[in-house]
Order: sequence, then structure tokens, then C-alpha cells
Amino acid sequence: MDESWLIPYADLLTLLLALFIILFASSQVDSKKYDSIMRALNSAFTGGTGTFETSAKIPLNRDTSTALKQHDNPNPSESEALQKQYEAEQADLEQLKQKLDQYITDNKLGSELTTTLTDDQLMITIQDKALFASGSAVIKPESRRLAQAMTDMLSQYPKYRIEVAGHADNVPINNKEFDSNWDLSSRRALNFMKILLENNGIDPSRFRSIGYGEYRPVDSNDTADGRAKNRRVEVSIMRGVKASDVKKSADAGE
Repeated sequence: MDESWLIPYADLLTLLLALFIILFASSQVDSKKYDSIMRALNSAFTGGTGTFETSAKIPLNRDTSTALKQHDNPNPSESEALQKQYEAEQADLEQLKQKLDQYITDNKLGSELTTTLTDDQLMITIQDKALFASGSAVIKPESRRLAQAMTDMLSQYPKYRIEVAGHADNVPINNKEFDSNWDLSSRRALNFMKILLENNGIDPSRFRSIGYGEYRPVDSNDTADGRAKNRRVEVSIMRGVKASDVKKSADAGE
């Protein structure tokens, strides 16, 4: 029986083995393993000498630290996108704060309105006496001008969510309209939000109102001045991205 076909068949198997070994070696970043494999191939093909006897190495273009970073953070551009969004929002809110502060100064409302920019939001604090009579949730007619000015400015920044929150002091209230400060603060927030939404340039889906009663004071309720500061409505323009979000994303990519 003619067995001459075994020689080319054995050569074919040897070449296939060599191909798979080279493919495996070229995918690794460990140069010591590569050298060991090349010596094994050299012995298999030439007995230790010949064309495979070389110090040349396949270029290792893959940086292991980069590979690990990409594994931990599959989208390295995510933190950059968050940073850009944060910076854009920061510019918006700083600009809006400047407009509000100018309005407060021009109309001598410094004792009734303040603005505060934090990591979470731009907050407009309105003392209750600027909007309501004592113990009432009915908006004063003269307060509509303030509401109109605010919505004119808010409508220029349509992408932000807005929360209107009512707060009270700890003096109990129990009349025919309200049985608690929680009721009073909730109704005040809702009524002021309704006035803001009378502007057709405002999207109602961006808004929500909430009442906190006396449970989030900003000052002591032991003094008349402290209680006056606690009776307030806060309009908060909420950030989409916080500085803490940017830091967390950047840390995840390290």
C-alpha cells in the first residue's frame, strides 16, 4: 500500500500547528512566553538552528494599562461628555443667577428674595410675606409681576426640571382652611407654581410642587426673625449633572 501521502499530510499538520502557535503568540503581551514559543518552533523545524533562530519580536502595540482602563471603563468618553454637560449647565445657571440678582437689585427685593447656586441646583428663596398674607395661601395680586419676571427668565432655559417647595415655621395652624403647617406649605407651593405656569412659554411637565411643613427650617424657630426666614417658598432649577457625578465617572475610568 502506497503511504507516500503521509509525508505531505504530516507537513500540512505541522504548518497548521505553527500557524496556530504564531497566532496565539501574537495575541499575547508577555514577551517571555513569545520567546519560549519561538524556541520551540525553531527546534521543531530546524533542530535548533536555521531561519527561525532570531531575536526579532512581533511588535507589542497593546499597552496593558490602557487595556485595563478600557476594561474598567468601556466608554472612556463618558466622563468627558459629563464634564462638558456640567460646564454647559454651570454656565447656564450662573447666567440665570446673574439675571435674577440684577432683577432683585433693580426692584429692591433683597430682603425678600435670594439666590443660591449649589452642586444640586440654583435655588430662588422667596420669603412668604412677598407672596402671601399671614396664614393664607392666596397669592397677593402684586406678586404676579414677580412671577411673570421669573417665568420670562426660566423660559430661556427649557431643559431644566423645576421644583417649587413650600416651607413653614413651627407655630401650629388650625383654621377652617388648613389643619396643619404641612397643608399650608403644600398649598402655597402649588398656588405659586400655578401662577408660574400661566406663562405659555413654560412646559408644565418640567415642574413639580411639594410642601415640607416646618420640617426643613433654615433658622431657629425660637425667634421671630428665625420663624420669618423659615416661612418661605423655594424655586429650584435642578442640575442634570452634578460635580459629584463628573468625579465619580472620572474615578471609574482611572
